[in-house]
Formats: sequence, structure tokens, C-alpha cells
Amino acid sequence: MTKRFYYFDSYLKEFSGEVTRQLKIDGMPAVILDQTAFYPESGGQPHDTGSLGEARVLRVLEDDAGEIIHILDRDIPIGPVSGQIDWERRFDHMQQHTGQHILSQAFIAVTKAATLSFHMGPETSTIDVDLAEPSASRMEDVQTLASGIVFENRAVHVLTTDRVNLGSLGIRKESQREGEIRVIDVEGFDRSACGGTHVRHTGEIGIVAILGFERYKGGTRVEFAAGQRALKILSGDRALLKELCGLYSTGPDNLADMTEKLFQERAALSKEKDRLQAQLLDMEAESMIAGAGQAGRTAIIRRTYSGRKLDDVKVLAQKLAAHPGIVAILAIDDARQLVVARSAGLPGSCHEAIRQVTAEFGGKGGGRPELAQAGGIPADSLDTCLAALEKHFSSIHP
Repeated sequence: MTKRFYYFDSYLKEFSGEVTRQLKIDGMPAVILDQTAFYPESGGQPHDTGSLGEARVLRVLEDDAGEIIHILDRDIPIGPVSGQIDWERRFDHMQQHTGQHILSQAFIAVTKAATLSFHMGPETSTIDVDLAEPSASRMEDVQTLASGIVFENRAVHVLTTDRVNLGSLGIRKESQREGEIRVIDVEGFDRSACGGTHVRHTGEIGIVAILGFERYKGGTRVEFAAGQRALKILSGDRALLKELCGLYSTGPDNLADMTEKLFQERAALSKEKDRLQAQLLDMEAESMIAGAGQAGRTAIIRRTYSGRKLDDVKVLAQKLAAHPGIVAILAIDDARQLVVARSAGLPGSCHEAIRQVTAEFGGKGGGRPELAQAGGIPADSLDTCLAALEKHFSSIHP
């Protein structure tokens, strides 16, 4: 089994070891060492990266036998090798993971809600807590307590024990591990069995910030960030807030009210726009009917448009067909779409007419007897397609 330096010293950046085995993982070269400082992905914490000799360490896994597998970008030989940890990534993970321990204990202290799972993402992290009724005020209380522990710069100890003596340590969550069990002790606040990497003092975390929460599977999913991540996110949020205040010419305290007012004004304008658009379509339909030159009982109105929306053209066709004795054949040439509508009581099926012309000229379409549409008509066939539709309905309505 690989000896793990990170169990006892998360701050070890460089080390020496022996490559004892070479293998392939998904076609990539990989090695096992007799000892390593590289942390494998486990317990919600991502793996370390860095280098072994001339090779980049791309991923680190633990197999069922407890061996640490280092997946590399190139082969390295059996024998001695020096390793170097990507420290910026390692320390970030230490801040997030220790921050999670503090946050999880703070949830127990404030809400009696245990942490069910933890996931450390590339930008933010989440914990799922057994809390059915979350609220902003409870989150604020949890964050205040967690922040106090960080600001007090409490020592973080690594303890080792076994299953017989584990219960006497008062750990936050039971462990199912056998043999030697590693416990992370945030002095006077939290003890939890954990194999991850952690800071030596809580002050090194800098800040723990709850970024959001939502109900999830009967509990609550909490999004948070710690350390440099939290500082970057909060600084970005502050810059965005300042920019929005500038756009609205108001202060942060009035931003929500101003935004709500603008949404209401936008909704009113949208409603008025729809009313005017419907009025214009009514006027357009009346004008088209007046100039249709109705022969006998039925008038066929055929038009081709450019740059119009299909929904508007469809509404126009329906408005035309709302009048008696009308067949409307309307097309949008740049979109290669067409709509056919007929007045109630007229014989013939718009759907069947569309089916026939698309079978002959291409495109796809469908609809109902009184209204149908088609799209994907070949550009060089659109006029021919419209003429065929007009001929079809002329033969039904002489």
C-alpha cells in the first residue's frame, strides 16, 4: 500500500519516491509509487496535480487495494523519482475542505442539520444538509458562526485512532473505515473522520461565504466558497453591483425596487405592443380583403413576404380566414415557410393541400383542415409551390 505523506503533512510540496509499477489507465500512462504526496480524488475533494520527474500528473486515483495511481502525460521509468505538487491548487482545496468542516458543524450548532454529502467544484462547492425548511436568516446565523471560528484562528489538528476508540472522540459523523482512522480536529469546535487535506489554522481560510441555497431532495443544497475563491467571487459580485447601480442611477439599497419597477414597465409595454400589433394585423387583413377582387363566393389571397415572423403571418392568415369565403396562402421567402388558412364552412383541407405540395416540391408540414403550415421549402420551388396551392384551391372553389 502506498505511503501517504499528505495524511500527516498537507503542506509538503516536494518529495522523493520510487516508481514500483507501470500501467495504463484508459490508454494513458500511469504509475504507482512506494510513497507519495499526491492526494487522490476522494470524499468530495478533487485530486492533486503536479509533476513526477519530466511527466505531468493529470489525475490521481486510489484503487481497491489502497494503492495511489498517478495518471501521467508521458511514461516514466521504474526507479527513483522526484515529485512536485501544484501548490496553488492544493492550498485552494485545503481552504475549501476545512471551510466545509467548519460550515457543516455550524449547521449542526444552529439548525441541528447534519451534512449528507459534500462536493468541491472548480469554482464553488456544495453541501447537502438535512434541513427541510431553509431560510435566509438561518443561513446568515450559520455563516456568522462559521466566520467567527475562522477569525479566531483556531488550530486544526490531525488525530489518529481506531474503531474501538473513535466514539470517545465525539466525532460529528460515524466512520465505516477499519484499521487506523484519521480525524480532523478544529480545536474546540469540530471533529470529523476525514482523509482530505486541511490547513493548520482556521485563519488561513480567510473567509467562508454562503453563496446560495435551495431545497433539494427533501433537504437543502448549500453553495459556498472559502478562501481566495470566496474573495474572487465576492469582489466580482461587488463590481457587478456597482455597475448595475450606475446603469440604474441608484444605490444598492434601492436596486431591487428599481429593477421590479422596470420589469413592471416592461410588461406593460409588451402588453401594449401586442395590442397594437393585433390592431395592425386587423387593419392589414381588412385592407387585403377589400382589394381581393372576390370572384363568386370564394377569394384566394396569395402573398409573399420577407423578414416577417411566422407567428405574425399565421395570425394574419387566421384573421383573413375569420371572414367568410376566404382562402389565404401566405409565404415568407427568406425563411422558406408558408401558411394556408381557409374560412369555416369552405370545402377542402389545408392539411391535405400542404401534404401534397411538400410531397412534390420538398419541405415538411402539417396542421388541420382549416389551418396548416410548412417549412424547409426549397428556395427555387417556393413560387411553384404557392402556384400549386392556388391551383388546388381554385379547382375546389371555381
